[in-house]
Amino acid sequence: MISALFLISQKGEVVLNRFYRDDVSRRAADNFRLQVIAAKETGTLPPVKVIDGCSFLYTRHENLYLVAVSRANINAALVFQFLYQLNIIFKEYFGKKYNEDTIRDNFTLVYELLDETMDHGYPQNCSSDVLKLFINLGSSLATPENPGGAPPSQLTSQITGAIDWRREGIRYKRNEVYLDVFESVNLLMSSTGTVLRNEVAGQVVMKTLLTGMPECKLGLNDKLTMQKGDGPAAKVAGQKRGSREVEIDDCTFHRCVRLGKFDADRTITFIPPDGEFELMKYRVTENINLPFKIMPAYQEQGTTRLSVTLKLASLFSPRLFATNVVIKIPTPPNTARAKINVPIGRAKHEPENHAIVWRIRKFQGKLERMLDAEVEMMKGTKEKLWSRPPLQIEFQVPMFTSSGLHVRFLKVFEKSSYPTTKWVRYVTRAGQYQLRI
Repeated sequence: MISALFLISQKGEVVLNRFYRDDVSRRAADNFRLQVIAAKETGTLPPVKVIDGCSFLYTRHENLYLVAVSRANINAALVFQFLYQLNIIFKEYFGKKYNEDTIRDNFTLVYELLDETMDHGYPQNCSSDVLKLFINLGSSLATPENPGGAPPSQLTSQITGAIDWRREGIRYKRNEVYLDVFESVNLLMSSTGTVLRNEVAGQVVMKTLLTGMPECKLGLNDKLTMQKGDGPAAKVAGQKRGSREVEIDDCTFHRCVRLGKFDADRTITFIPPDGEFELMKYRVTENINLPFKIMPAYQEQGTTRLSVTLKLASLFSPRLFATNVVIKIPTPPNTARAKINVPIGRAKHEPENHAIVWRIRKFQGKLERMLDAEVEMMKGTKEKLWSRPPLQIEFQVPMFTSSGLHVRFLKVFEKSSYPTTKWVRYVTRAGQYQLRI
């Protein structure tokens, strides 16, 4: 597997290295500097580079390269998963913006983490919850004399147990669960109004502050759940006749989810990690509720004037509001000035972006507003054909999902039967929401 790990600065200096096998030398870092870092200054390179029979797989964070080197025919997906997980571990130990100086100041701790996460080139323990039991910023491996560390029996059960993502003995005065459903809407529409691409990329993020080892059950209104003829999920679905069924194209779960249980009755059953984690990712491509409808119109008036009108209509409930709405309306590069009229928000021509930018802080549902603009263009000696880039919109709509997905139930079971406060939030954002003009 992996022969060596390097942490290399953007200047090509080796900040820290760990060798797991003797088939790679320090010279490999020089090869990486010369053929990857230097080449990146002039263009882009793939994340895998083979140099002198060595495979270099790397990711970048701030001013650091995390580089794995191997002479074997390794599983690239596994190596990248390890590098991404290592990056997450470093973030949890040193902060989200750790850099070269942070690694140098904590090199002893970094070596401990590298030794625990990998054994002879094979990834081993990459769970930050387990690592924090016996490796922290103020102490090394826990011992019975070290009151700051976890007891050895707890360490053993945590590392070798089936639930290594959650430690035992967690206690909270107030037990709470926060569940967020985030969706990004991607749309590409032609100038004639034909939808060329339309999908929703969603994620379910949870933050659990729960005592003990609770079991959670989550039910969604996905199509397979609602059409199931037996089991507890079907009983709940039957109580909500008329609920819209959402057909999820594909989804991935956190490793805490019991996939066998999900296959049996379509309920998401799991013992959650402590704190915040991503429970689920999903994608929907059918029956998408678009939050906005945009109707632009361009009318050329000779060679130096252009009339632009844009109708913006919100399609969600009038009880909801979109926030931070930004519409970027392309203009020709030779635009000199633009006279703009808008009934809401602020709009101005931004020459650096070659666009009229209309910003609206708050936009109510089931509302229509119109922008009118008169654009004056400079007449040049060499006129170039305008490429007409697509119109773009950014927005955020709280308590709305374009896919129609919603949480039907969220239950928490624990042997002490303590009360739990649950919070559910929905947020839909613009991904690549574009309209060709």
